[in-house]
Amino acid sequence: MDVSLFRSYRDRIINNVGKMILGKDEMILRVIVTYLCSGHVLLEDVPGTGKTMLLRAFARSVGGEFRRVQFTPDLLPSDLTGINFYNMKTQEFEFRPGPVFSQIILADEINRATPRTQASLLEAMEERQVTIDGVTRKMKEPFMVMATENPLESYGTFPLPEAQVDRFFMRLSMGYMSREEELAVISRKPASQIVSELEQVVSEEETMKLKEMVRDVKVSDACADYMMDIITATRNDESLSNGVSTRGGIALYQACQAYAALNGRDYVIPEDIRDLAPCILAHRIGASTASRKETEAYVTRLVSSIKVPLEEL
Repeated sequence: MDVSLFRSYRDRIINNVGKMILGKDEMILRVIVTYLCSGHVLLEDVPGTGKTMLLRAFARSVGGEFRRVQFTPDLLPSDLTGINFYNMKTQEFEFRPGPVFSQIILADEINRATPRTQASLLEAMEERQVTIDGVTRKMKEPFMVMATENPLESYGTFPLPEAQVDRFFMRLSMGYMSREEELAVISRKPASQIVSELEQVVSEEETMKLKEMVRDVKVSDACADYMMDIITATRNDESLSNGVSTRGGIALYQACQAYAALNGRDYVIPEDIRDLAPCILAHRIGASTASRKETEAYVTRLVSSIKVPLEEL
């Protein structure tokens, strides 16, 4: 397995997106991990921290058909999935696909849409298909939903149900930049101009090839047991209404494989698991009243309390 292909892929995307987003290389890397694992990203943070621009810059870098949808309370499921309309010229019904049939979808402020509209994404996110009027239509690969959410405002929002939150591969947070980085950002040219100048730096064929190669990254029995110890601990904690789902376990396993490859290794180490566990597991545990920071802090403490396997590599 040639891990240099992964490192080249990683560096090109990070350098390109880094022209728009400063000081967030690790955040960009985690979006790449999600993309190679055919997952979806939920980016939760306060307004004005660059959530939308990060996702737009990433979409420009990897190419493919991209659509941005501003979620609002009056957005209907058919506005996402598409409709069958009657063509007066041909006197037949024709299907007009919605933005969900793009390869990369930016669902901006997803929690502002009604539960019915939010649910229209479920089938597309999990099964890579959409059923409309009894007809099932497949999505084109690679396919990814990148959603943003503002955790501060509750007025006029509809919290995502646990079933849909669980379908997001990772939940990430941008955070604020350093003083020097922010000074550089506020004095440069407009962000929209920078994004429009970004070019595609990786091909769709390259992405599909690496998605297949990720599966060849080795995960030792000790590391797999370490993952299961963490997951089982969430299920045995009486302070939680429910622990991490099996989908969460699969996500952690696959993410560690991609993370290792992008860091130049063809094997997973315990540090990969410790680094990724909070952003993959925190939004899957039954602590709905807790904030993102509280759940991630809980997972971090939990991981620290579990014995790390020692391996001879």
